[in-house]
Amino acid sequence: MEAETFCQELERRGYGFFSGVPCSYLQGPFALLEQRGSYVPAPNEGIALSLAAGAELAGTRSAVLIQNSGLGNLLDPLTSLILAYDIPVLLVASLRGWPRAEDDEPHHAAMGASTIGILEATGIAHGILQEDPASLAGLLDRAERARLENRPFVILVPKGTVGTCAVDAGTEGEELELDRQSAVEALVEFLDDQLVFSTTGMISRELFAAGNRPENFYMQGSMGHAIGLGLGTALRLPERGVTVVDGDGAALMHLGGSALVGERRPENLTHIVLDNGAYDSTGGQRASRLRWTELALSLGYRTARTVTTAAELTARLRDIAGTPGPHMVGVTIRRGSSCTPPRVTSAHSNSEIRARFQKAAAAPSTTTSVEEPPQ
Repeated sequence: MEAETFCQELERRGYGFFSGVPCSYLQGPFALLEQRGSYVPAPNEGIALSLAAGAELAGTRSAVLIQNSGLGNLLDPLTSLILAYDIPVLLVASLRGWPRAEDDEPHHAAMGASTIGILEATGIAHGILQEDPASLAGLLDRAERARLENRPFVILVPKGTVGTCAVDAGTEGEELELDRQSAVEALVEFLDDQLVFSTTGMISRELFAAGNRPENFYMQGSMGHAIGLGLGTALRLPERGVTVVDGDGAALMHLGGSALVGERRPENLTHIVLDNGAYDSTGGQRASRLRWTELALSLGYRTARTVTTAAELTARLRDIAGTPGPHMVGVTIRRGSSCTPPRVTSAHSNSEIRARFQKAAAAPSTTTSVEEPPQ
């Protein structure tokens, strides 16, 4: 069905507040609701649900739009807040990795197979949306009956069920020199034998295209956890340089990981955040830009700098090379890229990525001793 039809039906039923974390299956509704001003983007699905619950307590019918891969982030507030306090929020969740896991990326397989089972285990009513408006009306009727009992309801959305539409990206950032591809290409020159963790989505694909190497761990899924992977490795292998290449949306999703970096202060860790103020891999939905330098220093990173050009990025990477961290480099880039790089899974399975990375991590380091960093 058309995205406009989907949104209009929810609005006709009285839903006036929306939050969520983007998914390409729901690109159209995200774009339209943002244009209407009724959508508030959340850093993760649990916060989206708590936002919607707060709006419900304030008297506004609310809905949360998510990808089913984020259901794990949602389970705690869903069970201990929504169910415990009888708050009837509507959830709309895409069905990635369903009905056939092999038709989607490998990291969607487990949740695709278990989404419906999780909802059944927690006693949450749900239904699968079909392509015609009558299906949506029927599911919203069921949601209304659940609301009368102060219970949530979940609409599950398979691929291709709801249409897409143009995204109003605005003009912010159009004058910027760097895009995602050029930023990653500049970064590759400074990796040497660094162990590198790249976040899910387009950043891993860009790194794969620009400089595929065994020392790269291309994270598929588990959005927001690249910094946790990098920190764990940095703490256990202090003799190896570790670089995390993050996106702004992913870094925001579990910002507590960065707080732990600042508390533990591993000298061998560099955290690169590519900030385009958007979720490019799910349709270009807007995200909040942060002042990464101020944030990182307040969390306890040893150095932090934000750059906007290739020359600035190169100079900063040269300055911090071989100096004790943790370092934060925020890279402000424009949205989109000149091309769409291939998926990592076109060449390597997730198991292969893990196995060759572990072998590379076990090899002797050629990194030189550290010096005091520039301030």
